[in-house]
Amino acid sequence: MSDIKKLVGESLAEIISAAKSGGPKVRVGLMAAGSELGGEELARGAQLAVTTYGNVQPVMIGPRVSGYDELEWIETDDCESNISAALENALKEKRVDGAVALHFPFPLGVTTIGRVMTPARGRAMILASTTGTSATTRGEAMLRNAVYGIATAKSLGIAEPTVGILNVDTAQPVFRALNHLMERGYGVRFGSSVRKDGGSVLRGNDVLAGAVDVCVTDTLTGNVLIKMFSSFNTGGSYEATGWGYGPSCGEGWTNVVSIISRASGAPVIANSLTFTASVVAGKLPARVAEELAAAKRAGLDEEIAALTPRTAVEEELVKAPPAEPTDEELHGVDVLEIENAVKVLWKAGIYAESAMGCTGPVVKLSAKHAEKGAAILKENGYL
Repeated sequence: MSDIKKLVGESLAEIISAAKSGGPKVRVGLMAAGSELGGEELARGAQLAVTTYGNVQPVMIGPRVSGYDELEWIETDDCESNISAALENALKEKRVDGAVALHFPFPLGVTTIGRVMTPARGRAMILASTTGTSATTRGEAMLRNAVYGIATAKSLGIAEPTVGILNVDTAQPVFRALNHLMERGYGVRFGSSVRKDGGSVLRGNDVLAGAVDVCVTDTLTGNVLIKMFSSFNTGGSYEATGWGYGPSCGEGWTNVVSIISRASGAPVIANSLTFTASVVAGKLPARVAEELAAAKRAGLDEEIAALTPRTAVEEELVKAPPAEPTDEELHGVDVLEIENAVKVLWKAGIYAESAMGCTGPVVKLSAKHAEKGAAILKENGYL
């Protein structure tokens, strides 16, 4: 009888706890060693998550840290490979619903979607992506990053996230590809730059202001950005703000594993734990599958093929027509394609030059040829 009363009491306690916190807690494993700031910083982050957020139950995985016995532990020795193995086993055996790790052996095709607090307006912004490799070519990677960023935003409860593409190499072709998907029914809602001339290709000002919900970029740039946003007030040795490098996304990938760095401090660790719990509750892997399916129905595979780098137009077959004044500019050609775009116009008998404008590369040509030139570049996939 006493055992029955104990079980009933424990069940009631769990129900009351869940009601107070707004719902059941998500169990999230956390590596307990490997930080440059020491194991205690990791434990302090877990404790901070417990006292600050109601949606997460941290499960420490690694050597026990003295003074944090109130936390739940899966103990191992102080060996990174053993800690990693214990974390992977905990995920496999469903002892945790997600995990926060300092490193994880993601396969090719899996990347992480980070989140930062932008300083100009105190607005949270998703960075897609920050670690891992969603694809081996930049264009495909950024296009997939956009889909994964949208899925992550939706798993956080943002029904129609705004999207912008950071003005890095291949931004314009990716913007075109997303427009094509949108025209064929994929639900992309573009945001706009805070600058006067607007547009959905973002500059540094827009990143600082958090102009969109999802900022699409390549992984290396995203990694640099998240490090700068999280530690610009501390000199770089301690990441103090933000949510970390975010949860993992990929085609066919079913685990939710978020990444923090060895310099992530307790506030970032706590935020990463609740971020992970939120996207687990929001069924992130299922969201990714849904978004990919919708994008594929709208022609994702065709757009990926179109983003595959093209061979240069053979120089010996293309000569510049006689020079004439270039008093008009065509915007929207990617920097990696600008010279080929110029040669396509030469081939059509239109004199053109490449140049760099304040928002990126431009094709300069005579105003009398502007309409025809734009049509030729669009027909050839440059605009």
